[in-house]
Amino acid sequence: MAYTVGEAAKQINVATSTLRYYDKEGLLPFVERSDGGIRLFKPEDISMLKTIECLKKTGMPIKEIKHFIDCCVEGDAKIAERLAIITDQQASVIAQMQELQDMLDMLDFKRWYYETAQSAGTCAVHDDLSLTRVPEKFHKYLNKMPEQA
Repeated sequence: MAYTVGEAAKQINVATSTLRYYDKEGLLPFVERSDGGIRLFKPEDISMLKTIECLKKTGMPIKEIKHFIDCCVEGDAKIAERLAIITDQQASVIAQMQELQDMLDMLDFKRWYYETAQSAGTCAVHDDLSLTRVPEKFHKYLNKMPEQA
């Protein structure tokens, strides 16, 4: 079975223009074309497109994705290099996740801060707030708490 550009795009939830861009950037050397030049995506191509989308969503630049795809096309001789690329990107994603968690924690604190202030009718409620009235998970923010932030 072969998929058209439109069908392949639907499979991975991207615009057809995205797949055309990927092709232009050399990310789709594995995709066959019909005699009329139409791209024909096989099921295994869809799997590779999902990998490309995953790498893109993790923030990997197109140039590095192309390098990864080139390594895949070269076959077993590049397994170690492919593993290194994926391992590095995985570490990058873990760092991004920690950064996002830190931001979410700060937003949780700010939400608590403003909910408490709204209930009291003033941010001044926090001026003399004892630690026992502050949820423990927010203690780390108390030294950094600007008066009007």
